[in-house]
Amino acid sequence: MVREYVKKPIPIRALQWDGTNTEEVRKFCPSVRIQGHTLVVPTLEGDHIASKSDFIIKGVRGECYPCKADIFHETYDPVV
Repeated sequence: MVREYVKKPIPIRALQWDGTNTEEVRKFCPSVRIQGHTLVVPTLEGDHIASKSDFIIKGVRGECYPCKADIFHETYDPVV
């Protein structure tokens, strides 16, 4: 039977890559690497490419993954 579910509110940590804060991103997610003008983020599903303005998210198990800025802003609100 198909049912509806609501995603649990789990706080995450993230930062936005602007192309100049690579060292900050590396401290946050040491497994990332630069390839040309893109950031390569190893994820549980394989390597993903992050572009400038993408957010790098640290998941609940410490894994990192990129997220496009528009999707990030639709999905997450800042904690105040």
